[in-house]
Amino acid sequence: MAKFELKLPKMGESVAEATVTNWLKEVGDTIEADEAVLEIATDKVDSEVPSEVDGVLVEKLFNTDDVVQVGQTIAIIETEANGAVVASAPKAEAKTETTSSPAVAEVEKQIETAKEVTKTAVASTGDRFYSPLVKNIAAAEGISQSDLDAISGTGKDGRVTKNDMMAYLENRSAKGTTTPQSAESVKTTAPVAKSATPVSVNGGDEIIEMTRMGKLIAHHMVESVQTSAHVQSFIEADVTKIWNWRNKVKDAFAKREGEALTFTPIFMEAVAKALKDFPMVNISVDGDRIIKRKNINLGMAAALADGNLIVPVIRNADQLNLVGMSKAVNDLANRARNNQLKPDEIQGGTYTVTNVGTFGSIMGTPIINQPQVAILALGAIRKVPAVIETPEGDFIGIRYKMFLSHSYDHRVVNGALGGQFVKRVADYLEAWDSNREI
Repeated sequence: MAKFELKLPKMGESVAEATVTNWLKEVGDTIEADEAVLEIATDKVDSEVPSEVDGVLVEKLFNTDDVVQVGQTIAIIETEANGAVVASAPKAEAKTETTSSPAVAEVEKQIETAKEVTKTAVASTGDRFYSPLVKNIAAAEGISQSDLDAISGTGKDGRVTKNDMMAYLENRSAKGTTTPQSAESVKTTAPVAKSATPVSVNGGDEIIEMTRMGKLIAHHMVESVQTSAHVQSFIEADVTKIWNWRNKVKDAFAKREGEALTFTPIFMEAVAKALKDFPMVNISVDGDRIIKRKNINLGMAAALADGNLIVPVIRNADQLNLVGMSKAVNDLANRARNNQLKPDEIQGGTYTVTNVGTFGSIMGTPIINQPQVAILALGAIRKVPAVIETPEGDFIGIRYKMFLSHSYDHRVVNGALGGQFVKRVADYLEAWDSNREI
C-alpha cells in the first residue's frame, strides 16, 4: 500500500489560492483516476479537483469554506501501488479538531444518518452518461435512478449538468416534495457578518442566504467605493451610422463566420482605440505610485443566469480587428453563461465595459472594478428626434442615440481627462465608416 498526496493544482497565472466549496468524496470512498474529489472556487470561477490515481480516500486535510494555497496537499489517497509511502502534509489541528459537546455530537449523528438514508446507487444507462458530480448530487439528495433518467439534460450530447440538477431540486422543493434530510442540509455554517444597524423581520418576510458569489461581489463593490473617489462624466453619442451598417452586413457576417455580429465588439473596438489615445486611463494605483499598463486588456461584464455578474477579459484588445473582437466577445460571453471560464480569463483586466442597455437602462453609474481606475457603461440605443445640422440649415430627424457613462477614480483621473476620454469614444462611434468592409 502507498499513500498519494492530492494537491491543489496550479489553475492559471496569478491564481494563488482557492476555497473548498464542497467535498464530493468522503473518507473511505473508493476513487478512480480522473474522478472529481472536491469542488473549489477561485474568486468567481468554480472548478473540480480530480484524483490522479485509483485508490481510497483516507484523509481530508481541509474542510468546506477553508482557503487552500496552490501546491498544498488537500487530501491523502491510499493506493494499491507498491513503493515508498509519500509523507503526508501535517494536518492543521485547528481545522480537524473536534469537540465532544452534545450539539456537535448531535449534528454528526444527523449527518451520518442522512448519508445512510440518502445513499442511492445511480449509474449511467444506455446513452445517458452521468458525471461523478451528478451521481454524488443524486445520492446526497435521494434522487432515484428513474427520476435521474427523467431529467432533461442541457449539456453536450444531452448530458445532465450540475445546473440541471440544481434546477430539478429547486422545482422539487417548490412542489413540496418530501425528501430524506441530506448531510448538506444539516451541516453547520460560519456566521455571516451582519449589518451594524439591526434589521427587523416581520412574519411574512423571507430570509434569503446570499450565494458565495453574491458575498464576493458585495465585498468587492464596498471595497471599491471605499478605495476610489468615484466621479462620473456622461455623453450622448449618435450611432445611426453603426445601426444602419450593422443591419446591412450582419447576415453576411453570420453566414461567413458562423456567429452573430452584435454591437458589443464595435463598442469595444472604439474603447480600445480611445485607451491608446489616453494611456493614463489605462492605469492602476499602488499606494502613492501609478502603474501605467503596457497592454490594453478589456474586461467585459457579462450577466449570469442567477443575476450575478462576471467579467471575462479580452487580452490585447487593441491588436484585434473587428472579426477577431467579435469572436472573442461571443466566445467569452457564451462560456461565461455556461460557467466554463478559466481562472486566467477573469484576471488581468486594465479597463472594464458594462452594457447596462441590455436591461433597458439608458445610462448608469457603475462601480470601478479594482484595481482599475475607470469603467464605461453603455446605455440602451434609442430612436429619438434630433436636430441635424446641414449646409442648407438645421432640421429635425430621427436618429439612433445612446448615452455613455464614464465612472473614474478622481484620485488619479481628473475631470478633464475623464471627460475627454469618453468624448473620444463617442467620436469614434459617430465617425463610423458606412462603407466599411468586414
